[in-house]
Amino acid sequence: MKIINKIIIFLKEVRLEIKKVNWPTKQETLRYTLIVIGLSVVVAAYLGLIDFLIQDFVLARLLKK
Repeated sequence: MKIINKIIIFLKEVRLEIKKVNWPTKQETLRYTLIVIGLSVVVAAYLGLIDFLIQDFVLARLLKK
C-alpha cells in the first residue's frame, strides 16, 4: 500500500510542476521550428559542399598517379 501512496504523491507533484512550465505559443513554436529546419539545410549544404570538394580533390590526386 505504501508504494501506491508514493506513486499518487509523485503524480500530484508532477501535475503541479507541469502547471509551472512556461509553454511557448503556437507562433513561437512555428518560428523555432523554421529556424531549426533552416539551419539544418544550411549545415547540410555546407557539409555536402565540403564532401564534394574533398572527394573531387582526392579523385584528382588519384587520377594523376
